[in-house]
Amino acid sequence: MGERRIVVAGASGLIGGALVHALRVDGFRVVRLVRREAHGPDEIEWLRSGEPLPPDALAGAAAVVGLNGASIGRLPWTPAYRDTLRRSRIDSTRTLAAALRQLGDEAPRFISGSAVGFYGDRPGERLTETSGAGGTFLAELCREWEAEALAAGPAVRVVLLRTAPVIHRRGVLKPLIALTRLGLGGPLGSGRQLWPWISLEDEVRAIRHLVDSDVEGPVNLTGPVAASAKDIGRELARAMHRPFVLPAPAWALRLGLGRDAADSLLLADARVEPRALEESGFEFRHRTPAEAIAAALAE
Repeated sequence: MGERRIVVAGASGLIGGALVHALRVDGFRVVRLVRREAHGPDEIEWLRSGEPLPPDALAGAAAVVGLNGASIGRLPWTPAYRDTLRRSRIDSTRTLAAALRQLGDEAPRFISGSAVGFYGDRPGERLTETSGAGGTFLAELCREWEAEALAAGPAVRVVLLRTAPVIHRRGVLKPLIALTRLGLGGPLGSGRQLWPWISLEDEVRAIRHLVDSDVEGPVNLTGPVAASAKDIGRELARAMHRPFVLPAPAWALRLGLGRDAADSLLLADARVEPRALEESGFEFRHRTPAEAIAAALAE
């Protein structure tokens, strides 16, 4: 078999950067779509001039992976930044889908970003890939984001990565580590809300797994063991040898962060299960938040 090529959009982010490294270690040739002048044969400039992406840029690839999106961790979500969150996902996905649609039956697999925010706030439910969308701002954004990916057309095999918050120093742990180091860790809201989570290593391994699998449609990229916000916060504090006692009531979080951000990021209760991923034969390396936190802090 000759060299296999994978095109990655959003390669400068936490997940994208780790994915590019892992793919190259596995012997793939990775071509990055960049929003600046291309600096070599493994880069292609896009989204700067308003011109469509030429289908030839994607032709012959084993897969196209779209991971674009402004950080949801940047706060507050002003009306202008909510528009940035939306446009950074919709415009890039629409551009990729349009190029893939022109390739038709010859198009590579399209692995497109989404998030477990698709499910919104759903206490008491067990959420799988067949569950419908929720009613939060992030849920609506994810629903629209996925629709743009599916617009690549029926001839294109589309995988929708409903990714959980990534347990990593540059991911969901970043603000929690800062608070915990200062001794300010404690329950957020009631602390009983279930938080989907995944380690960076398993996130990357799962995407790599999906490049070669026959899975299509939505795939929940979340750890297999359910955990509450309090479980994760307490485990982080234990690993850092710091207290976990200072609660942050829901009203204070909404006042400080804004209702959309607080309800979508910190207070939403969603028991999301990785059913499609496990049924496809994927095995997690970090099955519990404690394992994921230990791995993240060890880096």
